[in-house]
Amino acid sequence: MAALTKVAAASSLLVVVLCVGVCSSVCVEVPSETEAVQGSRMKLLCISCMKREEVSANTLVQWYYKTEGGIDEPIYKYENEKQELGSRFRGRLQWDGSIDMQDVSISVLNISLNDSGIYTCNVTREFNFEVHRPVVTRSTLIRLTVVEEAGEDFTSVISEIMMYILLVFLTLWLLVEMIYCYRKVAKAEEVAQENATDYLAIPSENKENCAVPVEEE
Repeated sequence: MAALTKVAAASSLLVVVLCVGVCSSVCVEVPSETEAVQGSRMKLLCISCMKREEVSANTLVQWYYKTEGGIDEPIYKYENEKQELGSRFRGRLQWDGSIDMQDVSISVLNISLNDSGIYTCNVTREFNFEVHRPVVTRSTLIRLTVVEEAGEDFTSVISEIMMYILLVFLTLWLLVEMIYCYRKVAKAEEVAQENATDYLAIPSENKENCAVPVEEE
């Protein structure tokens, strides 16, 4: 059930990301997941929605990584082109953003326990105004924890229990309906049998008297 819950959550997240990438008029800033399983592919979600005045702007994306108490280390850069910087992640980073540069996420491949730490997503936009070119920078922090294997959280356990309770209830309800229908059919057959028996018990002369007389014109 935990797997189903995570699949559902991932599907919902995918729908939001696709909406950000495809629907240029809609953008929702969704926080990134903060837990990854060792050896998996982890998407570090960073969405920076553009305002109307920011549509015409040059975008620079910079990703940094640091351990607790450490210093920021540049690991990825996007400025007109994808650029994976020389770091401990080299060869394991992929651009996972959208064409309109509102989703500027990256993915870490084959993530390890040593990849736990703080990831920073800096988005800098330089406006293409004729009079002046102001610059706006936004930062997003992701505190990521990498675990050896996925564990079930409390919500998943409750969902699984509710699913089993629902299955038991539906099974009992179906059983009651089957018994009710069986008894109803049996009762109908019993009544039909009694009527047939009563008819056969009527003497022949009474059966003739039961015939409806036909009037001659």
